[in-house]
Amino acid sequence: MNSYLEILRPVNGLMTIIALILIGIIEKSIDMPLLIGILAVFLATGGGNVINDFYDYKIDYINRPERPIPSGKISLKNAKNYSLSLFTIAIVLGIIISIMVNSYLPCLLVILNCVVMYYYGYSLKRILLIGNISVAYLTGSCFIFGGLILGKIYIPLFLYFFAFMMTLSREIVKDMEDIEGDKLENANTFPIKYGLKNSSILTLISILVPTFISPTLYFIKIFNIYYLIVLSIAIILFLVSAYKIMINQDKNTSHEVSKLIKIGMFISFIAFAIGSI
Repeated sequence: MNSYLEILRPVNGLMTIIALILIGIIEKSIDMPLLIGILAVFLATGGGNVINDFYDYKIDYINRPERPIPSGKISLKNAKNYSLSLFTIAIVLGIIISIMVNSYLPCLLVILNCVVMYYYGYSLKRILLIGNISVAYLTGSCFIFGGLILGKIYIPLFLYFFAFMMTLSREIVKDMEDIEGDKLENANTFPIKYGLKNSSILTLISILVPTFISPTLYFIKIFNIYYLIVLSIAIILFLVSAYKIMINQDKNTSHEVSKLIKIGMFISFIAFAIGSI
């Protein structure tokens, strides 16, 4: 794979694209501004991944020497310029979208997220819980972005909340999984500061709140019965995840729970799409 494509982590970019496609399916409107929005999100996310690797290059020399920067395939200078170029193109696309939909909000959100991604790589990820919250915000904000483009807000707001809470739970669990390595690097994560048990309680809350709220979208007639049927599979996975992390907080369990939450989120997104048909 070309190094400049590899450093974008295109698989991560595809996950953000799914959010906008899902909004388009739910709102039954996939138009040109939304398609441009998909490109903007992909490029901005890529820029965020590049600047993250730029600031992590010393750690990656030890832990991920095969990555483009530590392997010497991309210089530090080129990586930073590449990231800033991607952010700039994304912002220009945001301006075009705002002109097309006659609203400055999509452009403002693109600018805000580019700034958050830059400072996440620079410093935010090292601040207790702020790094986790930043990732959760950025994940959920893709739904808000799609809603702003289409002039819709209520369902995108719920999807933002759902993605934010589930991503936050997964970020905490991943920190629980990596606690030993993070201690060696003097990282300031929630599990290190407050312990695994308190981390499992925070994870439990982050999982259960959106899990119990989600079915109400059927009962208030936003989605059809197929939504509830598919969602029930995700709910089972979320409940199993919550149970497992409360019973055991070791590395293997944390890794398993992280995967279960990720699968549950994917199934939930399918439920949202099917429920809108």
